[in-house]
Amino acid sequence: MTKIRVALLAGGASGEREVSLAGAVCFEEAIDREKYELSRYDPKTDLALLAQDADSIDVAFILLHGTYGEDGTMQGYLDLLGIPYQGTGVLGSALAMDKNMAKVLYRFNDLPVADWQMARFADKENPERLLETLHFPLVVKPIREGSSLGMSVAGNLEELRKGISLAYEHDSQVMVEQFVEGREITVGVLGNDELTPLPLIEIIPSDEYPFFDYTAKYTIGATREICPAQVEKSIAAKAQKLALAAHNVLQLRGYSRTDMMLSPGGALYVLETNTIPGMTPTSLLPHAAQEYGLNFTELIDRLLQLAME
Repeated sequence: MTKIRVALLAGGASGEREVSLAGAVCFEEAIDREKYELSRYDPKTDLALLAQDADSIDVAFILLHGTYGEDGTMQGYLDLLGIPYQGTGVLGSALAMDKNMAKVLYRFNDLPVADWQMARFADKENPERLLETLHFPLVVKPIREGSSLGMSVAGNLEELRKGISLAYEHDSQVMVEQFVEGREITVGVLGNDELTPLPLIEIIPSDEYPFFDYTAKYTIGATREICPAQVEKSIAAKAQKLALAAHNVLQLRGYSRTDMMLSPGGALYVLETNTIPGMTPTSLLPHAAQEYGLNFTELIDRLLQLAME
């Protein structure tokens, strides 16, 4: 049997480079070597080589997070080279990466979201105007970062000033969002034309973390992840329905993972949708896929098959 030639794209130039490289090691260990022939490229150094090898590549797997990988830029490059790839194309990647545009589209399509405002540069010193429509606590985040980089929770004016300044270190556009008290839920979606929602996961950071930040995400033992999440069947069904809706609203393909908050009163709020979720055996989407019935090797195979459809 002729093996399918896969280009694994990992590393890149974003703040999530190390997360990408760690995922690549797990990917290389898990992929079915009887079926696939694997080559690895780091977009930070290997773009010319990737173009040179394009005719000998059957499919690419983009294992990049953040800017220059999850935002449509790499997807566009692969489109120009004629290489199919797993997941979402240029438009959906760009929309999902821009948290402000994603929330505009969510709200336009009647998906529940927390209130928010876009910050101005002057708000680093004088953020009081934001409190005309919002109230503490507030979440401050750059709109085009992943893994909660540059994100903070502000409970007073001084924390808000510091949070806005921090976020501007990561992006030229910053969002200030109403904090939603409750349980954090995430829901994966798998498929192209026919979509399958995966089991819910509840994310519970330890008490020392005010939210699921970068350290809580990647420090072993810092967070408990319960799958399937212990919620009522009606809540689970509603969360899966919202994940499917978010996937479609943003014009996504292949797979996605949508994060939500479940308030104490049972209301769900969509936070954001990830188009290239983490890909280690213990990452959230592979964890949900395992519960659904796909082990890590089978999940990789499924995503590559969806890429080549």
